[in-house]
Amino acid sequence: MSPAIVLEVQTHYKEEELLESPEFQKGVKHLCERGITKVPRKYILPALDRPISPKKDGATSFKLPIIDFSQLQGPDRIHALKSLSKACEEYGFFQLINHGIARQSILDMIEAGRKFFELSFEERSKYMSKDVRAPVRYGTSFNQNKDRVFCWRDFLKLDCHPLSDVLPYWPSSPTELRQAAVNYSKETKFLYLMVVGAILESLGLAETTKDIDENDGDDHIIKEFQDGSQLLVVNCYPSCPEPDLTLGIPPHSDYGFLTLLLQDEVTGLQIQHQGRWVTVEPIPNSFVINVGDHLEIFSNGRYRSVLHRVLVNPLRSRISIASLHSLPFGSMVRPSPKLINDANPRRYKDTDFASFIEYIASHEHRSKNFLDSRRLT
Repeated sequence: MSPAIVLEVQTHYKEEELLESPEFQKGVKHLCERGITKVPRKYILPALDRPISPKKDGATSFKLPIIDFSQLQGPDRIHALKSLSKACEEYGFFQLINHGIARQSILDMIEAGRKFFELSFEERSKYMSKDVRAPVRYGTSFNQNKDRVFCWRDFLKLDCHPLSDVLPYWPSSPTELRQAAVNYSKETKFLYLMVVGAILESLGLAETTKDIDENDGDDHIIKEFQDGSQLLVVNCYPSCPEPDLTLGIPPHSDYGFLTLLLQDEVTGLQIQHQGRWVTVEPIPNSFVINVGDHLEIFSNGRYRSVLHRVLVNPLRSRISIASLHSLPFGSMVRPSPKLINDANPRRYKDTDFASFIEYIASHEHRSKNFLDSRRLT
């Protein structure tokens, strides 16, 4: 056997040894820092689940509906609300421009997130936890406790509500992370509340912000949104030697009410639209906003959460920051009574965060399986 073949076999064997050890639980970034040239088997999807390269698939970049936030605040609000309703009904996603969040706040958050993943593994690992309720959690894959095949992603999750309670648990390194995340979380929470107000109005529930019948199932809904949960997720997708074999995140829907996603300049997000996976091109200084499972339940199916996934890149790492919002953890999520009638009967069971957390702790997350478990029909 030639020395070159021996070296190749030894290298392959060494990489598979990594797979059989707990090394993959330490994250993709750690594996890459150790030096790998092939995707370990733990990350290789079954052939039918693997992504098809956009070039091979003949797919082109996809433009989501664009909602101009400034129009929602001005005399064109009625027209903007119609566009918002159409986007939520037909796509489940839209891009929000002119949102009013300072560019510097966005750049500071992206840079702080990037610097966290540049810390040594010893520093990052201080925040590793399998407890999905932890106020701060560094982890890998989608659900590393249950995933049979891991995805090519590490994450830092920061619980943001109430800030005064959770802030002491947040990472102290890099030094700028806490302040950047505090500023960013406050600004995205305000933006979320403004968008939620527009969504309620687009659903014909604008009266919930004014005179609410206390016997109505929607009473105090605005107060609940104000006191609602917020989770900041900084995603890191390292460059991948064999991107056609794995995914950054597998197909899934988000469990909350709305997600505000900030992308860097590297493409990767795909949504399922009309039976095809299409790539969403980042628009500078915009947010990708998507309907979550809780909004689908609340709207009684009028607005639907949509499957999305993340591709990885052979040459460039990618950072994204998701701000996930919903009602308070103790609240019950149910279809709005005002959206239920003989023509549109109730379609979903009541649900809460406890049910969701129990479900993901005991199931491998696949597509919209949690939401499917809440359907009445």
